[in-house]
Amino acid sequence: MTDFISSRDNPLFKELRALQATGSKGQKARLSSGRVLLEGIHIVQAWASDPALAVLITSDVGIANHEIDVLVRQHCAACPDTRVIHLDAGLWGELSELANAPQIAGLLSLPESVTQTKPSNQDALTGDVLVLDRIQDAGNVGAMLRTAAAAGVVDVVAISGCAHLWSSKVLRAGMGAHRTLRLHEGWSTEQAIERITAPLFLASAHSETSLYALDQQLRQPVAWVFGSEGQGISHGFLMHGKAISIPMHSKVESLNVATAAAVCLFETVRVRGGSKVIKNS
Repeated sequence: MTDFISSRDNPLFKELRALQATGSKGQKARLSSGRVLLEGIHIVQAWASDPALAVLITSDVGIANHEIDVLVRQHCAACPDTRVIHLDAGLWGELSELANAPQIAGLLSLPESVTQTKPSNQDALTGDVLVLDRIQDAGNVGAMLRTAAAAGVVDVVAISGCAHLWSSKVLRAGMGAHRTLRLHEGWSTEQAIERITAPLFLASAHSETSLYALDQQLRQPVAWVFGSEGQGISHGFLMHGKAISIPMHSKVESLNVATAAAVCLFETVRVRGGSKVIKNS
């Protein structure tokens, strides 16, 4: 089914704009509607053939792009109930956050678990876990999700105060990683400590314990905790975990949190013999 939108007063267009909002306003809109906006051809391709991608949005300019035309046709063939929206070219600039990018977007239905911010008694996490402790930069959060997926980590816990895992910027930075991860959002520090069974390793610039001295400890499931860009790791985690540092030049105080996560997660992969299959994306 193909529909055309030519007015900014159209209810669906208003919903699309609301889903793009930043901060708590955008998070509230996404959770209340149960949908998120995917923007950009690569992230839409990541959900191709998934029935959760129930709406595709493009334009006359977009559908003239061969890659987009093929994507739309293939997705609709796999998911015949997909609704295709042709947005007036004049409105695309009001919707898109990507200048000069191919004109394709999608509406993705959120998993039911996303709105369950309080873990139940069955939510114990027994394997490797990535914990984001109030990390606020959407680019960092998305990059860390992508790294976790590449390193074979499945469970990610976002402590209250993190950038919303399903915001447009995090989704773009994650490049489809959301589809392979189990995301637990809005947990408190106490809930995370209670539900995570693996030992907590806290990335810190001030610990005397080096990442490269862990070896055997990394061969079993671990929970890597990375703290807020400005405030670092919260007191609750500091009381229950082991601080670990990444050796670096004495003139440098710290690493970007997403970079630190990549170093720690892939050292874990290396110690385990690189058993995970790593492919360039």
